Amino acid sequence: MNAIPQTQPLSSAAPAVAATPWTVAEVEALFEMPFMDLVWRAQQVHRQHFDANEIQRSTLLSVKTGGCSEDCGYCSQSARNKAELEREKLMPVEEVVAAAKKAKEKGASRFCMGAAWRGPKDKDLGPVLDMVKAVKALGLQTCVTLGMLKEGQAEQLAEAGLDYYNHNLDTAAEFYGQVITTHTQQDRIDTIGEVRKAGINVCSGGIVGMGESRRNRAALIAQLANLNPAPESVPINNLVAIKGTPLENARGVDNFEFVRTIAAARITMPTSFVRLSAGREEMSEEMQALCFLAGANSMFYGDKLLTTGNPDVERDEQLFDKLGLKPI
Repeated sequence: MNAIPQTQPLSSAAPAVAATPWTVAEVEALFEMPFMDLVWRAQQVHRQHFDANEIQRSTLLSVKTGGCSEDCGYCSQSARNKAELEREKLMPVEEVVAAAKKAKEKGASRFCMGAAWRGPKDKDLGPVLDMVKAVKALGLQTCVTLGMLKEGQAEQLAEAGLDYYNHNLDTAAEFYGQVITTHTQQDRIDTIGEVRKAGINVCSGGIVGMGESRRNRAALIAQLANLNPAPESVPINNLVAIKGTPLENARGVDNFEFVRTIAAARITMPTSFVRLSAGREEMSEEMQALCFLAGANSMFYGDKLLTTGNPDVERDEQLFDKLGLKPI
């Protein structure tokens, strides 16, 4: 069992990394801690494994937008949803490289490429492999999110030099069917297994604010933490409710609950990068600072995510200066 601290002040010693799997009840107990104690514990864990004043910056580019056959309730790129999104074909490699160069000039260390597919067809994978090779040659870490992979595709991506594969678990297994019905969470876990076998780092997290309960959020964090090994990068997304999607009227979670989710991810996955992801555009500087204090040490950097907005670079630089945060 992973010991859950009492509500009394914590000792100054950093807590040890858990040697046994986290149960949902244990993670839920973290969520229920007094807020200040939870953030304090998360900050202790964070400082044990990272420089608390450094942050990893990633840029995300949609290299193929819209027309996805899946029915993910949060996603404007689903062909089944009614979001007003113009479909675009796979971008030419030279345009992707140009965007990657700009991202590097602005301080990004990782360049992520996303394509709206259930999974890549073999004819589509070739150009993506060329993108990975070209971006890697710029000295950037490379990441792609392409959906579910078939046997052998992860190995091709590894040979091309891919550093990270993003495949979020999205939400707890027991809530998954209320958000997505065209595939199961196990399908995603299977793809993560293929990625692991190929020797590629895993980027996997989830989305909060889709109508799930706190126990669902705790269950998601437990699932991620208990992957063997835990993902090297863990994006925590705050739902951006997009008009025309089934979740356009989702109420979301309050700011403190979101920070609690960040803190729980940091405590249960002490050596992972915890990424402040979608939803950051709506966050105040103070809210973002709380997330960094709770253990977030990675973020998407630039003016756009796949199809939603993101704070611009100048605004981010001003925030980094105020907080004394340095790039990794």
